[in-house]
Amino acid sequence: MAEITAATVMKLRKMSGQGMMDCKAALKESGGDVEEAMAILRKKGLATMAKRAGRDTTEGKVVSTISDDGKTAVICSLCCETDFAAKSEDFVEVAGKLADYAMACTADEGAEALLATEIDGVKLEKTITDMVSKTGEKTEVGDYVKYKMEGTGLFASYIHFNDKIGALIEIEASSDDVAAAVAETAREIAMHITATSPVAVDKDSYDPAVIEKEREIAREQMQGQNKPAEIIDKIVDGKIAKFLADNCLVDQPFVKDDSVKVGEALDKAAKAAGGTAKIKRFVRVAIG
Repeated sequence: MAEITAATVMKLRKMSGQGMMDCKAALKESGGDVEEAMAILRKKGLATMAKRAGRDTTEGKVVSTISDDGKTAVICSLCCETDFAAKSEDFVEVAGKLADYAMACTADEGAEALLATEIDGVKLEKTITDMVSKTGEKTEVGDYVKYKMEGTGLFASYIHFNDKIGALIEIEASSDDVAAAVAETAREIAMHITATSPVAVDKDSYDPAVIEKEREIAREQMQGQNKPAEIIDKIVDGKIAKFLADNCLVDQPFVKDDSVKVGEALDKAAKAAGGTAKIKRFVRVAIG
């Protein structure tokens, strides 16, 4: 067997980022072949992933970024098993690269497409696997969504201080000046989304099947009550109206100022700038 010198161990450590003992063991197994030792270390990460495949990944980080021209935005999550691993230097480094991979991804959603994306010839999947060989924890991409803007408007995002919840929102605006003027309100609405978890932008964008199901439930709740049919219809309509108000973003009381609804707050900010703005779409990402 070739002699494993300290210089060779240090070279592999620099290449892989692995600990001294792991590098030395890999070199012994490879007979001193550095490239083979790198492959061994990567297989260690793959083996860890396979061994821990059934584990829950309820910790991690949500990341989001907006392109320099403001026309593309992404939000995604990297999940692991423990808060300890999520705060490790290696995990934080990979989470920091995740948004770059998301921007480079040709698909607008889907973890598989993101994992297959390459930067400088290195797939995200390999980057994660190499990290797993260090952290020893199952790690996976949770959510990934990319928005591309058509027309005039802006993107805004907000990540909660625990890094486990985030939101991305797209605003349509009547002009670039109006878009700039409502930027802070848009960010506050993104923060609102992380807190209230709305289901749809407004009642028109709500899934009709879900509304009909809620209507059926409301009617069932009224069974056995001795009320005229027209009264029951009004009560059911009232329940549906409240259901939509609770779950539609524009109709929710604004977290920052609950005397106005979210839609009203955006309207006010846009009118102050001499134009109009409306929420086109949003996505909320949460870990755990």
